[in-house]
Amino acid sequence: MISPIRHTAAVLLSGAAVANAATYSIASAADIKQTSSLLAWDLLQYYKGNLTGQTPGILPGPPPAGDYYWWEGGAMWGTLIDYWKFTGDDSYNDLITQAMLWQVGPDKDYMPPNVTASLGNDDQGFWGMSAMLAAENNFPDPPEDEPQWLALAQAVFNTQASPDRHDETCNGGLRWQIPWSNNGYNYKNSIANGCFFNLGARLARYTGNTTYADWAEKTWDWMRGVGFMDEKYNIYDGGHVEHNCTDINRAQFSYNNGVFLLGAAYMYNYTNGSDIWRERLDGLTDATIRVFFPDNIAYEVACEEHMSCTTDMLSFKGYVARWMATATQVAPFLAPKVLPVLQNSAKAAIASCVGEKNGQRACGFKWSTGTFDGSQGAGQTMNVLGAVSSLLTEQSRPPVTNSTGGTSKGDPNAGSQSDNFKDKYLPPTTGDKAGAGILTVLILVSVVGTFGWMSTGV
Repeated sequence: MISPIRHTAAVLLSGAAVANAATYSIASAADIKQTSSLLAWDLLQYYKGNLTGQTPGILPGPPPAGDYYWWEGGAMWGTLIDYWKFTGDDSYNDLITQAMLWQVGPDKDYMPPNVTASLGNDDQGFWGMSAMLAAENNFPDPPEDEPQWLALAQAVFNTQASPDRHDETCNGGLRWQIPWSNNGYNYKNSIANGCFFNLGARLARYTGNTTYADWAEKTWDWMRGVGFMDEKYNIYDGGHVEHNCTDINRAQFSYNNGVFLLGAAYMYNYTNGSDIWRERLDGLTDATIRVFFPDNIAYEVACEEHMSCTTDMLSFKGYVARWMATATQVAPFLAPKVLPVLQNSAKAAIASCVGEKNGQRACGFKWSTGTFDGSQGAGQTMNVLGAVSSLLTEQSRPPVTNSTGGTSKGDPNAGSQSDNFKDKYLPPTTGDKAGAGILTVLILVSVVGTFGWMSTGV
């Protein structure tokens, strides 16, 4: 017999589910905008940085103080910049600007000292990519006495192109972590190099400066040469420098494919549709859909089956949707292949938004189930927002350049005076050793037993 209390709760939850199901629609452009508006609001309920005594720019964390590492705040603002781009809703623009400027650090390069103990090239890269996104889409420029979007992206790129970020181990490539004392400094991985490649390709297109494109080419070639990207465009996580990166961790994460796919689309555009970049982009797009969109629904292959995903991984789907959508703007030949997949995936995504948890509307993570799976958080909501809002890509303006209407002021020397943290800080405590790449350490220890690389000691 069902207890009256449980029965009442079930009825209430069922009612909430029906209401939410009716609320989230992608049937028309107007519906997509309305649904995106609700999701943006829901996402910001996880943000506390605008409250008295809290730190602007970041989501609650890092663990154990909260669930989220520093990088995910930067990723969230990128999601909301795209939300503004796709929908035209400027309700959160002041909040985005405050957050993005608060975290630039004293050298205006997205290396604030208070995150040093978990600062990876990928962490810095995500903030840099969000600044680049702002420049490319003419997001309102900051006040003149504040750092400008393009200059911030250039500062991140320049610090990562600095000789002290590159060494001869593994024949080149960026390490995961920036300070030598951080756990993971001996690991070179795809996401760190992917963010660098992505920024280089986008800066090349925006500025026309071949130096950025040269670095992007060099990084792509390195990825192929070291074996982190194979001939079928599978992208693997990384390897250790003490093994010359031959101990490749073959875990595949969707954001690795996504960040390279978008960068490749920009290189295709920058090279005026060259055959080599078309071939690379086409192959990478096919691989991304094959691995991460079974039945044309986004799926995080490394962890979703058993829901062993870390908090970081729970946000990857949204980035991939946004990046693939933008790729069709700079490489239009992709649209017939990509947009129907994104449409189908978004339809599945909103089907997960029929739940309510802890008094808040909630979207789940396992979109293929067609219902709310009980998983709730900023990443899950960001995923659905990215998937839904990007359906408006055909109605939005493609990313601009400095010759096609871009207004953001750059500084090609930005970051040249940055303190790259080398040899300066004491080794971090155990509790501090984390970052955007924390997924590498956590998920593979717990569930992917075949990846014995962990025994070699990050």
